[in-house]
Amino acid sequence: MKTRAAIAFEAKKPLEIVELDLEGPKAGEVLVEIKATGICHTDAYTLDGFDSEGLFPSILGHEGAGVVREIGAGVTSVKPGDHVIPLYTPECRQCKSCLSQKTNLCTAIRATQGKGLMPDGTSRFSYKGKTIYHYMGCSTFSNFTVLPEIAVAKIRSDAPFDKSCYIGCGVTTGVGAVTNTAKVTPGSNVVVFGLGGVGLSAVQALEIAGASRIVAVDVMASKEPLARAMGATDFVRPIGTEDLAEAIRELLPHAPGAVRGPFGAGGVDWAFECTGNPKVLQAAIDVLDWGGTAVAIGVPAPGTDVSVPVNHMVHLDRRLMGVRYGESRPHRDIPLIVDLYTAGKFRLDTIITQSYPLTDFPVALEDLRAGRLGRAVLTI
Repeated sequence: MKTRAAIAFEAKKPLEIVELDLEGPKAGEVLVEIKATGICHTDAYTLDGFDSEGLFPSILGHEGAGVVREIGAGVTSVKPGDHVIPLYTPECRQCKSCLSQKTNLCTAIRATQGKGLMPDGTSRFSYKGKTIYHYMGCSTFSNFTVLPEIAVAKIRSDAPFDKSCYIGCGVTTGVGAVTNTAKVTPGSNVVVFGLGGVGLSAVQALEIAGASRIVAVDVMASKEPLARAMGATDFVRPIGTEDLAEAIRELLPHAPGAVRGPFGAGGVDWAFECTGNPKVLQAAIDVLDWGGTAVAIGVPAPGTDVSVPVNHMVHLDRRLMGVRYGESRPHRDIPLIVDLYTAGKFRLDTIITQSYPLTDFPVALEDLRAGRLGRAVLTI
């Protein structure tokens, strides 16, 4: 069949919208008509040539929502007409990782997915007879895409595509880091560094969890209204701030006479780093209270290191954790988040501030990079 898609032929080159060939689903696969897709900083990261697994030519996009149109042999969890969200982190529920319950990083199709291919080692996309690679197992910048059955999560049919698509990555990552990784409890003092889609989702999840003080940090002053709308109690813009950690501590209540600073109490219980910047991660560690934990969510450049003061970690009982995809079990967590949204308990409409047609991807990407958006959605 034919499909229309935005192809990244080379790094650092604009996407080209073309009509190409798409082979139908094989055994264990599903054909999905994409109705809407989000733009994530990871898409831009790959297009800019920084992704070590970035392959070209490929069809980018991994935050999508659509309708199953056809299923391959042996598919039982979904049927034509079902509404689904593609999963860049699948869940087979059979591999060692899935069964261990220690990680959500399913390994069932990891080897081929990292090569831009389907589980059988081939691509379903081609253009003028040449292979076009899948991206993160999803390729949602296309009218139609083919995915493994384990890489789609079924959702309720009354959830709007242009909102639910974003749950496929940013929302689930931010919410999962708070609820699955940190398990934040009521009354906690927390800070969130970086107010993109992931950070704003984390802020809202913290409000739902009952955190007492939620300090939101971003270099862009324009993010303050969004952060407060999500539930932030305080906002800090680090531009011109000599000691970011101390500036955050000064906002928090503390016992009279308590010793301040990195060797004393008075920091936060949880710090969520959503930028991938090592200097910001260092600040997240420095601002921790005794017994506090920093959660690294942002994706740094390959080879990035951060200096961890081990004595501080040991003597102050601090912890540093890494998390991918919010430790989410997508077949369980994504439908739950969709339910929260449709019930009016999660404000996706506030995070998603602009919608663009697929042809306006360059404009949407520039607006995202410039901080003019909370999050953008492309209608296919």
